[in-house]
This record gives sequence, C-alpha cells and structure tokens, in this order.
Amino acid sequence: MQATTPLIRKLEARDELGPEELDALVGLIDRIETYTPGQIVVPEGKPLTESQLLVTGMCARSKAMADGRRQITALHIDGDFVDLHGFLLKKLEHDVVALSTIRMAIVPHERLKTVTERLPHLTRMLWLGTLIDAAIHREWIVSAGRRSATEQVSHLLCELFVRYQLVGEASGDRMALPLTQEQLADACGLTPVHVNRVIGQLRAEGLIDWRRGEVVFKDFGRLAAKAQFDPTYLVLHREAR
Repeated sequence: MQATTPLIRKLEARDELGPEELDALVGLIDRIETYTPGQIVVPEGKPLTESQLLVTGMCARSKAMADGRRQITALHIDGDFVDLHGFLLKKLEHDVVALSTIRMAIVPHERLKTVTERLPHLTRMLWLGTLIDAAIHREWIVSAGRRSATEQVSHLLCELFVRYQLVGEASGDRMALPLTQEQLADACGLTPVHVNRVIGQLRAEGLIDWRRGEVVFKDFGRLAAKAQFDPTYLVLHREAR
C-alpha cells in the first residue's frame, strides 16, 4: 500500500484533489519507520523538524502524570497526521506512543513548507485535518464531562468505526481494534474494571461483540442512539474548500 493512500482517501472524502496535489502528497514522504507497541514515537518537548503520518496501526497522544497515571487524549488511525501541528509549534506538550505495531511515514517540515507556499488548496485541506482533530477533542471533552460511562465508551466505538470506514479499514459491520481495555480506560478516564463492566453490558444488550482485537457491531443504530452519536463533527461531506 502506498504510504499516502489512507490520507488521500480521507482528503478526497471531503474535497477533490488535483493531480499536482496528489503528486505533492506522495512527494512529502522521506522514509517509513516502524514502531512496536509501547514505543514513544514523538517524545514530549523534543524539538521537531519532521511530522509523522500514520500509515498502518494505531497510536495515541498521551500525557503521563508524575505518579505513573496516564491520560490518552487522542487516538490516531491509518491516514492521520499525528503531529502536523508540530510543524508550527516546533515541539509537543505530550507524547505520541504506539499502541500496536505501526508504520509511520516521516515528512520533513521543509517539504511541508514548500507545499504551503505552492499549493494553497492542499494547505487548506491539511489545515482541515487539524480542525477535525480539534473537533474530535471537543467531543471527547463532552464525553468526559457529561456522558455516562456506557455512553462514553459507546460513543468512542461509534467514532472509531466511522473513521475506519472512511479509510477503508472497516469491513461491513466490523473493525479491527488494537486497543486493550486498559488503554480504552485511559482514553475515557475510567478504570479498567469499569470499562470491562460496560463492555459486558453492551455484549449482553446485543450491541457489540469484542474478541481477539475485533469489534463486531451487532446493532450500530441502537449503539449510536445509546451514545447520542452524531458524526457531524467528523465532517464527512464533500464540498469545495
């Protein structure tokens, strides 16, 4: 698979890209690196001269506390720039950590700078990606502050399913999910025991089955209704931008 294929699928779901823009995206990639589960991809505070485009696997933005507790603040899948904002910020205030074996395309900031100077529409499309990241983050804040544990877990599963569908990585009613229940707990601000109970409840209600790294949605409509999931914040419509 070409390294930029998932990214192009995401972008073209939201607007048309021209041949020059497609060529520019391919030309952004300097090399591919592989990381193993638990490996830190981008350390907090490290000066950055490159950004990372996730090709396959799952990684997280993660903030560690002094006593060892951890909060996952974002989950990234195929086609996501995990630190595009580092192009301007020059360093991150959190770690990016691999949750599964991942392949990461490395994009030098000098090449991004060239794109921003030559291709304003493609620049806007990449900017749109960071705006959607921010919208997802706001939705997570709503979940943490106002949704029940069951609603929060259900909402996150619905979100990930739609995002995987967008890049062609969800098949029918199922998606591979390389998350442990402990990592899901870190993403939701819950305990692993609480998450385990919620998953058991969703199974008992006939909404999902989650086994061996795969989630099967037995009734996505009911699950989405339970979570009050509205995918508008994921900006799934195609229009000129």
